[in-house]
Amino acid sequence: MARKMNKANGYMDTGAQKTREINVEEHSGLSARLRLPGQTGLARLACLAVQPLLTRVVGRIAARHPSLFARLGDYRQADFLIDPVEFPFALHLRPDPDDLVFRAVPRHLDMKPVAVIRGRFLLLLELIDAEQDGDAAFFSRELEITGDTEAVVRLRNALDDVDGSIAQETAAMFGPPGRAILSRLRRNYLD
Repeated sequence: MARKMNKANGYMDTGAQKTREINVEEHSGLSARLRLPGQTGLARLACLAVQPLLTRVVGRIAARHPSLFARLGDYRQADFLIDPVEFPFALHLRPDPDDLVFRAVPRHLDMKPVAVIRGRFLLLLELIDAEQDGDAAFFSRELEITGDTEAVVRLRNALDDVDGSIAQETAAMFGPPGRAILSRLRRNYLD
C-alpha cells in the first residue's frame, strides 16, 4: 500500500483512509512516530456511543456547580479541545451555561478551539480534581497545552473552586459500577 505524507497538514494518505501522525519527539521527547487514534470510522462510532454519557455528566455537573462558570469570564463561550491520547476521540468543551457543549469528536474535526489540552485520560481526570500539579505535568511533558494559555488558566481556576471531586461525583452518577470503574482506573494508573 502506497503511503504519502502531506507535510503541510501531517496527514498520511494510505489510499483507503487518511490517518494523522504526529512526531512524538515534538510533544514528549521521544524519537518514535505515533499514529493517534481517532481518524477512522471506529472513532466516529465511539463518539456516538459515549455522547449520551457525556451529555448526562455535563448536565449534572453544571446543575450542581453553577458558580463554576463565573470564573471563566469571556471564556465561557470559548471552545476547548480536551484530548485524552489513549481514546479514539477528543472532547469538545464549551463551558457556556446558556449553550453548554461537551461532546466526543473525531480528532480530525475541523474546528478552531481556543486551546487544546492533551494528555493521558487519568492525568486529565486528576487535573480536574486538583490531584495533580498541572505545571509539573506540563513541564515534564506529560501534558501538552497549545493555544490561549490564559483560557486554560481560567478553566483550571474555575475547576479548582469546585468543592469535592468531579471524578467521584461523575462515577457516583452511575452507581456501584461507576465507582468500581473509577477505582480500577486509578489503581491501574498508579501501577
